[in-house]
Amino acid sequence: MRAGCTALQSPDMRVGNVTLGVRLRVVLQRDIAIGPGKADLLEGIAATGSISAAARRLGMSYKRAWVLVDTMNRCFRTALVEAAKGGESGGGARLTALGQEVLRRYRSMEAHAARRAGRDLAALKRLLRRGPARARPPARRSP
Repeated sequence: MRAGCTALQSPDMRVGNVTLGVRLRVVLQRDIAIGPGKADLLEGIAATGSISAAARRLGMSYKRAWVLVDTMNRCFRTALVEAAKGGESGGGARLTALGQEVLRRYRSMEAHAARRAGRDLAALKRLLRRGPARARPPARRSP
């Protein structure tokens, strides 16, 4: 791991945070290297060719997106995203070969985890309260 790779918690970055089910965060050594938000950002960059456009798609600030990209670039052996400064050509960004591989492997692990957890996830859902959650006083303990 490169020096200066800091642990940044990736919040759920899907619009509206409505993704239900298994969410995989891969922790390599002591830092979060990639999770659902960073993977979504990598996909957005691959699709749009732009960090700012990917950030807009995900409803996050450009600064937050840049911090996530910078963290990923520092955590892996080589950069996952290459960015060109704006100007007459307009700049842009692209995933490197390593960035594409990291994204592919993460999405593969995510799909595998979701498949394997399906039965347990269904069982947990059956244990949920029906209807909206409501506040309850804490259960009393018998003396």
